[in-house]
Formats: sequence, structure tokens, C-alpha cells
Amino acid sequence: MPPEVTILMPCLNEAETLVACIQAAQRGLADAGVEGEILIADNGSTDGSPDLARAHGARVVHVPAKGYGNALRAGMEAAAGRYLIMGDADQSYDFSRIRPFVERLRAGADLVMGCRMPAGGGTIDPGAMPWKHRWIGNPALTTIGRILFRCPAHDFHCGLRALSKDAFQRLDLRTTGMEFASEMVIKASLRGLRIEEVPITLHRDGRSRPPHLRSWRDGWRHLRFMLLFSPRWLLLYPGLALSLLSAALFTRLFLAPVEIGDVTFDLNSLELAGLALLFGYQMILLAVFVRIFAHTRGLLPSQSGLQRAFTFFTLERGLLAGALLSLLGLGWIAFALFGWVRAGFGDLDPQVATRWVIAGRTLLSLGGQTVLFSLIFSYLGLDDKPATATPPHKA
Repeated sequence: MPPEVTILMPCLNEAETLVACIQAAQRGLADAGVEGEILIADNGSTDGSPDLARAHGARVVHVPAKGYGNALRAGMEAAAGRYLIMGDADQSYDFSRIRPFVERLRAGADLVMGCRMPAGGGTIDPGAMPWKHRWIGNPALTTIGRILFRCPAHDFHCGLRALSKDAFQRLDLRTTGMEFASEMVIKASLRGLRIEEVPITLHRDGRSRPPHLRSWRDGWRHLRFMLLFSPRWLLLYPGLALSLLSAALFTRLFLAPVEIGDVTFDLNSLELAGLALLFGYQMILLAVFVRIFAHTRGLLPSQSGLQRAFTFFTLERGLLAGALLSLLGLGWIAFALFGWVRAGFGDLDPQVATRWVIAGRTLLSLGGQTVLFSLIFSYLGLDDKPATATPPHKA
């Protein structure tokens, strides 16, 4: 009969603390009254950690591909338990207190997050967490995660967490490094999985060597990964705001200069407003491309809005819209050119001719981008499923 719980620890040269963690996990299984196994996902240790783990009753799976995410994903795939509890093998987490995690999973939770932060009832022992993690990194990244993904967790990056094997398979986790922890919570939030939280105590780790974590590097990796998962907040909403504001300013300056006190906003301001309009439009298009990329790579779930967009925004409609914008822009430039011809190729009033040229050039650029976007968008929307052959009719 397979065990109900697998306690999984990624391991890279953890000989100093691994045995104590295994023994704590054994006590935790006994206290929770469950049949379980302890699985060590070894990521290339050279200090004898795998032998120590086997000697103390743990099962070891060797993961040659380096990376925190690789180790955990391989361990979860090899796990025999219905429920998976993961945590670092450095004594910072107390595996003897896993009962609340098991109870929440049995009650129907898909993902149970440990919470070290006081905001969620957790406790941090003195010296257990660097000040920049406690007061800057974790609060900032957790706040961003709660806003972007509506995640209920108060500690977005706690390493002690539990999930069902079924939830792990549904999440289809892909990342290989430290982003694995963020990917798990983000995908669980986006897919509407049931996420609950258990307050825990973070202890000082028992290692004499420096931790594998690099604060600023790994913090930036988590942040950029979170932003990739939310192209709306990173690109779409700022792009829409910039496009609308710059379009309004561009239209007003095209009609006439704007005077505010002793300051006059004229042709140079019109140029900058047109540049801002183009940049905002590019941000909107890039948001769509990022969303499609994340979907095709399995990073984001499919959404009905994206499917409707592929249905409504056809190549023909996009080409037509781009052609109309381009023709309008060419028409305005031609109007300015015609005025120059009528003036005998002499000097023109910049308040009139230059405005038409700037407006025409801007519309021409928007039209060209729309045409290119339509081509790429329609290509990405092609159905890649093989066609089903129609059987021949019998005579």
C-alpha cells in the first residue's frame, strides 16, 4: 500500500543537518499518525549526504540536472505519497510539526503554505532571517504577489509547504531554479486552487557554510518572474494609460499650441507626444505577445479572453485596420507635400505643414505596427493540432 505522505527535501551537500531533519520528519509522521516516506532529492552532493540519508531510513533519488526547481520537480515526480510536504534540509524548518499541513490537505486544500511572517501568525527566531529579507524582500514580494495574483498567502516565499500529488500534476511546473517556488504559488492562484496557510516558526539553520540563496540576485529573479506572469500590470495597463494620455495630448497639440503661463508647448511637444503614443501602443502589443508566449510554454493557463481574441481579431481585420491607418497617415503627409508644391517648393508655415507631417508619420507608424502585429498574432493563433484524415468512401 503506498504511503499517504511524502516528505521531500532537496539536498546539495547538507551532511551537517540532513540527519537531524530526517529524524524530525520521522517524529512528525508518527505524531500525525500517517504512513509516510522521507525522500531526499540529491542534486549532486559530494559530502556523503545520500549515504547518510539511506542509513537513516530515507529514500534517495539522484537528480543530475542542477537547480532547486529541478531537484524538487524530480522528487515530486518520484514521490509515492498522495500528499507532498517539501522543505529545506538545513534545520530552518521543523519537520516534526507537519500535522497541521496533513490535516489541511485531508480537509481538501490543494496547497498549504507555511507562514513565517507575523502578519500570518508566524514567528522568526532571532538571527534566522537576514534583516533585508525580513523587512524588505519578503514583505515587498509578498505584497506584489497578493496584488497581482490575489494570492491569500502572507509569506509568498516560505520554503515549507505542502500540496497534493494531484495538484502538482495539474500545475505542470516548468522552471528549474529558485523561481520554482514562485511558479507553484502563482499557478495555484491563477488556476483557482484552494490555498491555505499554516503559521510556523523559522529557526536558525544549522549549517556552517553560507546558504545557496543569493539575496539580490534571487530576489530579482523572483520579481521578474512574477512580472512575466502578469503582463497586464507590467505592460498592458501602463501601455493603455500612456496611449490614452499621449493620444489626448497629441490631438490637442495638433490643433494648436498650448500656452500655460509663460510656457508654450508646440511642435517639439507634439513630437514627444507622438513618440509616447507609439511607445504605449508597443507596450500593449508586447503584453499580448508575452501572454501568448506564457500560455504556449505552459506558464499561464488558457483564458477565454485569449480564445475570443483569436476569434475576433483575424488577420484580415488586422491588415485592414493597419492599411487604413497607414493610408490616413500617407494622406496627411501628401497633403503637406501638396502644400509645398503649391508654394513652389519654398518655405512653409511650420505651424501648419510640420503638424501634418508629424501626424501623418505617427499614423503611418501605428499602421505599420498593426500590420506586423496582425501577421504575428495570426501565426501564433494557428491550430497546431494534426488534421484528421477523412476515410475514403467505400464503393
